[in-house]
Amino acid sequence: MYIRPVQHSDLDALCVLAKNSGVGVTSLPDNKQKMAAKLEHSLASFEKTIPEPERLYLFALVDEENDEVAGICALEASIGHEDVWYNYHVGKSVHASRDIGVHKVTKTLYLSNDLTGCSEIATLFLMPDYRKDQNGQLLSRSRYMFLAEFPELFGPEIIAEMRGYSDDNGDSPFWESLGRHFFQMEFSDADYLTGLGNKVFIAELMPKFPIYVPMLSPEAQAVIGKVHPQTEPALAMLKSEGFDFNGYIDIFDGGPSVSVKVKDIRAVKESHVYLAGISEKTPAPNYNEKHGLLLVCNRKLNDYRVILVNKGAAGDDTLWLTQKQADILNIKEGDTVRAVALRPTEAS
Repeated sequence: MYIRPVQHSDLDALCVLAKNSGVGVTSLPDNKQKMAAKLEHSLASFEKTIPEPERLYLFALVDEENDEVAGICALEASIGHEDVWYNYHVGKSVHASRDIGVHKVTKTLYLSNDLTGCSEIATLFLMPDYRKDQNGQLLSRSRYMFLAEFPELFGPEIIAEMRGYSDDNGDSPFWESLGRHFFQMEFSDADYLTGLGNKVFIAELMPKFPIYVPMLSPEAQAVIGKVHPQTEPALAMLKSEGFDFNGYIDIFDGGPSVSVKVKDIRAVKESHVYLAGISEKTPAPNYNEKHGLLLVCNRKLNDYRVILVNKGAAGDDTLWLTQKQADILNIKEGDTVRAVALRPTEAS
């Protein structure tokens, strides 16, 4: 399995991924025209034909044996430029009266555009049949290698919006208690419109005044900042790299936003540049050894590639690869590569 930028020929595969991603993954709309537009946007970004703040980098996880696209992930250079970026900021309102002995702190939600201009780590989805052999780790963490190699293309801070809680039927308690009162549509419909980039209705219909959290249903209050069960592993992965809750939630499902300075991401800080050597004695990666693997990327923008190799392949200054691994990375002996441990050493 390896990571590469998306290509023109990937459109049908991306549409399959979008169809399988389900409700809540707004960056993968089940709409071929929109997915084609995202694909073209990414291609233009890698070709540097659009301004840096507008760039979107889409990466595919590919099965080398059959050339099947098994997953997708993305990096967005700067959010909120083409489309207005909305979140709720989770704050506090204090009401106090010394005369009657009242001091009440109430949690509030303020409609906000505060995260405009941040870079974003986004659009992570892996097909169920490929959720094995550290493929999810490879797909998610490969983006940090791109950030380490090309930091000048991104802002100093990067965020990730996490899919909020919804039940087995796709219903969101947060939406039912809040959004439905203003939008009068199903959560899945609002979610779909947002994925298509139709966000004007948010500004037109959302209340501009703070929402007092105690006025929401107990079920809605309980899921503020809570992720969907299927998203918990992704959140744990982000936290292990240094991301943390930043006080903002999604306006539709209440899912948390997490952020970190790019320079403080574990994989960015700990990655090293090596000379590539070729040796058929290089040990094969063991996917059952969680802490025995390295992420390795070439240092090319347009033909960016990432694979997993055995930690034993790393010497002091040289990273030893088999000829096949070098071919997948599209490098030759003597080129430089970047590598880092797939997982932080303290992770379980």
